[in-house]
Amino acid sequence: MKALVTGATGFIGSHLVRELIKNGASVRALARKGSDRRNLAGVDAETVEGDILDRASLASAIKSCDTLFHAAADYRLWTKNPAAMYAANVDGTENVLETALAAGIGKVVYTSSVGTLGNPGDGTSGDEETPVAFSDMVGDYKKSKFLAERTAESFLGRGLPLVIVNPSTPVGPLDIKPTPTGKIIVDFLSRRMPAYLETGLNLIAVEECARGHILAAEKGRIGEKYILGNENLMLADIFEMLSSISGIPAPRFCLPHTPVLIAAYLNEAISAVTGREPLIPLAGVRMAKKLMFFSSKKARMELGFETTTAYDPLQRAVEWFRTNGYLK
Repeated sequence: MKALVTGATGFIGSHLVRELIKNGASVRALARKGSDRRNLAGVDAETVEGDILDRASLASAIKSCDTLFHAAADYRLWTKNPAAMYAANVDGTENVLETALAAGIGKVVYTSSVGTLGNPGDGTSGDEETPVAFSDMVGDYKKSKFLAERTAESFLGRGLPLVIVNPSTPVGPLDIKPTPTGKIIVDFLSRRMPAYLETGLNLIAVEECARGHILAAEKGRIGEKYILGNENLMLADIFEMLSSISGIPAPRFCLPHTPVLIAAYLNEAISAVTGREPLIPLAGVRMAKKLMFFSSKKARMELGFETTTAYDPLQRAVEWFRTNGYLK
């Protein structure tokens, strides 16, 4: 396999590059000019400069590749420039897949999100067939990824050999930004979380998520989507695990949703004026209203997708954040 990986400097993408190399694949990693490339340090991959919004650079990068993993995305719960997020996630996906179609790529794996899927929200696990509509999407990230997934699906009718994967909430090392979930871990370790808003998340080790991408390329059925997730956990349970790992007491106060929602609206109003990220992202508070539980049964049955526990990747994340100076 000779694979092109977009988003190769990011959290999932950098682990995907590593797992592909472990499997003996030849990897070409796409990186934007001036991007933070720490996650590719010491990795035996060919790094090429390009941008998913620049089709000429994509056409050059994809030459001689037989497999494409499109893992690039703008993942934030708040942005002062939503248009840029839609451009990266929607237009960027169209550019990448248009390039793959023109190049005659043999297999394409597109990294979507469980955020685009139906979710009962009451503790029942959603799956690939749970009904969903655009009106269910909360925040610009989910809206843009929903539209991007529809864009990806439109290429199936044009003959693109596409498989979609929907990761849940990956955790582990190399979360350099960090992601919103990584920020929760950093805030916990920095003792900046005296209270919390209860919700439910599905955690997956980022390394296992990356391996799921490779299984999708090898065994995934064209036109199908596969949830890559593992354990459904309440946030309070995640904090108890982090407490066990770190020795830091878990927050004891669970806040009611309505006052936090009001505070989030006020924060967003202030951020609209200052341009600074809100302390309480409105999209995050609105998402927390639902338990974001999902089932990976389809990926396990069709791909042979395997996972361990959520405790181990949380432990690796804690060690990585501590070692790399993220705690204040």
